[in-house]
Amino acid sequence: MPNIFAFLAPVALLLPLAAPGEPVPERDEAGEAALDPQEKLVADDYSAASFPLGFDAPYSVPVQSQVRIEQRVIVRISPRQSAARQSLMAELPASAPTTRFEERKMEKCVPVANVAGVQTGSGNRLLLYLRDRRVVSANLEKSCRARDFYSGFYVEQNKDGMLCVDRDKLQSRSGANCELARMRQLVAVSE
Repeated sequence: MPNIFAFLAPVALLLPLAAPGEPVPERDEAGEAALDPQEKLVADDYSAASFPLGFDAPYSVPVQSQVRIEQRVIVRISPRQSAARQSLMAELPASAPTTRFEERKMEKCVPVANVAGVQTGSGNRLLLYLRDRRVVSANLEKSCRARDFYSGFYVEQNKDGMLCVDRDKLQSRSGANCELARMRQLVAVSE
């Protein structure tokens, strides 16, 4: 059965096309349809030049009348200069060498605009320096390493403008993509 269709398909392409009820045009010795001069004139009027879209007009892409504009804001947080980090630490109350820093609970979100710089810590911990002189310890998810963020990070700014735990992902300049797992404020504690 498939062989019959393979044979009939090319034969069907050679047959002249005519609308139902119209006579099939006769062919001359060269195999071309014999048209009277009036029909030849009508056929020339509908040449390919008169159709600017060509034969693929039914398959052309429809014109869209809707425009969608998206805006993405990506914020880059760069590492703080060593002198700036030392000056931030120097402004903490001077105390005896027994002063240590302790992590305290804080809100789960911090304004992105309030983050002045970043420093890598040990393991999966980053130190965020805020413009209001606070230092925040930010833990990344377990599979991430803080040393991937030695040259800072990028974060996509949300509508609320906050950097939040369990929501925002930090992207390092080297390509690592890590979610914030926890944030704690570092507070100087004297013993």
